[in-house]
Amino acid sequence: MKKRTIYYDTETTGIHPNQDRIIEIAAYDPDSAESFTRLINPGMPIPKEASNIHNITDSMVENAPSFHEVGQEFATFCSGDVYLVAHNNYAFDRPFLEEEYKRAGLDLPPWQHVDSLPWARRFRPDLPRHSLQFLREIYGIPANNAHRALDDVVVLHKVFSLMIDDLPIEMVKKLLDKPQVVRRMPFGKHQGKALKDVPKGYVSWLKDSGAFEKKENHDLQKSFELAGLL
Repeated sequence: MKKRTIYYDTETTGIHPNQDRIIEIAAYDPDSAESFTRLINPGMPIPKEASNIHNITDSMVENAPSFHEVGQEFATFCSGDVYLVAHNNYAFDRPFLEEEYKRAGLDLPPWQHVDSLPWARRFRPDLPRHSLQFLREIYGIPANNAHRALDDVVVLHKVFSLMIDDLPIEMVKKLLDKPQVVRRMPFGKHQGKALKDVPKGYVSWLKDSGAFEKKENHDLQKSFELAGLL
């Protein structure tokens, strides 16, 4: 069966997968040009600060289905040998997806995941930032309704297609999984600095805060170790 690449995005009640909930999920299959988008009743109030970002309110999800129903629909849309691509996928969307499937008592399909954020950081080190909206501007893609799931998915597909050109998704995954020496701090208040110039106290803070436990920061941890800063 042919491998499919499906782009997806989630909107949530907050940033903690173990206590917050997905309230919108969207996906786009470029092979069929079909899209999937659903609002989800999280069973909890949506904090105002979250609504201020994605403009999804309690009244909008009041009559929406639960994740148990939507999760099954999403699995059907993403059936087969699928690579799921999202921006900040490893640290945000995938953990939320895994928690929701577990919480709903649903089997998590054996999807493979690709994160466009570390790809952008690795292969566009010339850029000062790598947020999806900044990449959209760099690649000249018109603005849309940022932070609503389907709109972000459409932008992501356009941006990532330009970033990888005609490289097969299997090769993208392989390159992302390959260890890479990081030479400049990719985020935070010391973003852009050569690793050797990052204060040791800040490196220690990153370690103590659990930043290196995240998959997307494993290369950074190894690079600090090679530089003798860890």
